[in-house]
Amino acid sequence: MDLPNDWIALLALVFILGARHGLDADHLATIDGLTRYNLRLCPARARWCGSLFSLGHGAIVMLIALGVGLVSTTWQVPAWMEDLGTWISIGFLTLLGILNLRAVLMAPAGDMVATIGIKAGLLRRLQATSHPLAIAAVGSLFALSFDTMSQAALFAVTATQHGGVAHSLALGLAFTAGMLLADGANGLWIARLLNRADQRARIASRVMGLMVAAMSFSVAAFGLARWLRADVSQWYEGKELLVGVGVIGCLVVSFAVGTWLARGSRLASVTTH
Repeated sequence: MDLPNDWIALLALVFILGARHGLDADHLATIDGLTRYNLRLCPARARWCGSLFSLGHGAIVMLIALGVGLVSTTWQVPAWMEDLGTWISIGFLTLLGILNLRAVLMAPAGDMVATIGIKAGLLRRLQATSHPLAIAAVGSLFALSFDTMSQAALFAVTATQHGGVAHSLALGLAFTAGMLLADGANGLWIARLLNRADQRARIASRVMGLMVAAMSFSVAAFGLARWLRADVSQWYEGKELLVGVGVIGCLVVSFAVGTWLARGSRLASVTTH
């Protein structure tokens, strides 16, 4: 990934990357699980599970940014990491797309669809927690992954060109702020859907599941195209911020579409009765 040289543009891009990272299927699935568990034991805390998870995740990002910022004068991110990261991302996104599409198609008509995540499935037992620090700790564990660590290392190294460790921390904070916005909003939305558990909530959850699958396939396909074709990679240069906003916009629109379709279904039901 080529990061912009302008400091304000770099801050904006890293904020968008954080928001997009917060809408990762594993984040959505884990926040879904934490929210479901806490609605039974501590309903007042359930709506804040997304924010607590994101704060724990962001704490690790900040530590990585600080560490890389301190050593970046003598260490550079190896060139092979970008290719490895691309293929890991393509593989995981394709699998996530398949799993979430299957979840929507296989869900019984009367059930809500829960977002599927790979790490969320492997660490499902950790989602049975209600203490705020424990929820944040789950978020911290999810940050110990190749994609998060490589992204944090890349923008931390880039930040040192603008002034050093303080700039690395500023980018870490921007990434965390974007992720907190996305995960916090997602936690509030899931808590509201689970509290309703009606036809409107079931339709909205299916629309969101389909959108997560579609976006996973699309981003994986775009990553593959960038790796295979130089012209696609050249077109992408300088458009990172625009593409990031587009991904987030598509997911936000899916929330609105799900709500609209559900409202139409509800009105039709009232009319027929």
